Amino acid sequence: LEKAFVKEVRERFPEPRPHINTVATVMRKLADKDYLAFEDFGSVHRFYPVVSKEDYTKSQLTPKMTRLFGNSFKNVVAFFAKEDKITADELKEIIDMIEKGEDDK
Repeated sequence: LEKAFVKEVRERFPEPRPHINTVATVMRKLADKDYLAFEDFGSVHRFYPVVSKEDYTKSQLTPKMTRLFGNSFKNVVAFFAKEDKITADELKEIIDMIEKGEDDK
């Protein structure tokens, strides 16, 4: 969704959907943190993102990774490997991405 009212965002959730007040609260908090902005339409707001999904993901993931894994990607991958949440093929894909990134430098 490029721009959406709270009701439209709620409709995108699978059943059982969160209460509309819950969705509105989360969206207001995201706006307070400057991740979303909004346009007024009478007594309702139409929200839109002001931060890309990639930038938002980085802003949320980096502090958690630092706190939980000592800011080590190796520790992250090792954790998921031990928990059987990543396959050998997926690890190979990650290695390929890393090697390709090194070639681009």
